[in-house]
Amino acid sequence: MFTGLVEGMGVVAEMRPEPPGVRLVVRHADILQTVNLGDSIAINGCCLTVVASRPGEAEFEAGAETLSRTNLGALQPGHRVNLERSLQVGDRLGGHFVTGHIDSLGWLDQRTTDGQWAMYWFRASAPLLRQMASKGSIAVDGVSLTLVDVTDSRFSVALIPHTLQVTTLGQRREGDAVNLETDILAKYVEQQLRGSALS
Repeated sequence: MFTGLVEGMGVVAEMRPEPPGVRLVVRHADILQTVNLGDSIAINGCCLTVVASRPGEAEFEAGAETLSRTNLGALQPGHRVNLERSLQVGDRLGGHFVTGHIDSLGWLDQRTTDGQWAMYWFRASAPLLRQMASKGSIAVDGVSLTLVDVTDSRFSVALIPHTLQVTTLGQRREGDAVNLETDILAKYVEQQLRGSALS
C-alpha cells in the first residue's frame, strides 16, 4: 500500500529483456540505498518487488501483464521514474490509499501552463471515468492528485509548481501515456451498485 506522495525520481539504468518480461534496474542514491530483497516499491505508480539490490540501485522484474497495462515497457535507460516505498504501520497518510495496481493507461490530452502552475487534461476509458468524481482522488504515474473536472472522455488535474518539479509529471508532453489508478473506494462503491442492480 502506498500514499501517492512520490519520494523522488529515480533513473532507469537498464531494461534487460527476460522473456516474456523484462528486468528493470533503477538507481537513486537515497531511496534505494537500503532496500531489501522482497521490498515493494512503486515505480510510476506500479508496485514492483525488489529482486536484487546494491546500495543506491535495485532490480525489478516486470511481466507481460504489467508491460501491457502500464507505461513501464516504454522506458529506456536514462528515463526518470517516480519512486515511493510502501507504507509502514504508523506512517502518516498524506495522499490517499494507493494500491500500486494500475488500472489502465491514460494519455495527456492537453497541457495549459500559467507561470509555474499547470492544468492537465487526460484522456481515459469510460469504465475508469465512471470511478472518478470532481474533488475525488486519482493516482497518475503514482502521484496522488485531486480531480478538478470529469467528463465522459477525460479528466483534469491542477498541478502546483512543487509537483511539477519533483515528479515526472513536469516532463510530460501532450500524447504521453501515463499510468492510472482510480480510488479504491470508488471501485468498491461501483461493485456494490452493480450488485444491487442485479439483485
